Amino acid sequence: MVMSMHWAEATPEQYDTVRDAVQWEEVPGAGGQMHVAWFDARGLHVTDVWESPEAFETFFAERLAPAVQKAGITGTPDTSFHPLHRRYIAPGVSGAA
Repeated sequence: MVMSMHWAEATPEQYDTVRDAVQWEEVPGAGGQMHVAWFDARGLHVTDVWESPEAFETFFAERLAPAVQKAGITGTPDTSFHPLHRRYIAPGVSGAA
């Protein structure tokens, strides 16, 4: 399942604070398979691959939401889920960057 998120109110500094607190790169969320994030003039954009929407929702509720609140991120993200048709990861690409 592909999860797309846009969070207009989130800043790069807040994203990094949440990432450091949640440590999803060190301890991945159950069912999480891939995470890509970027910023533009409209805010934070995230594309993830999860086993199911429920896996993401559990991760969000149990691990992400408390850190988001502590980081002071306001607003509500626009989140949508879509069936995954194909996933490709280039040979030799792994880990965080």
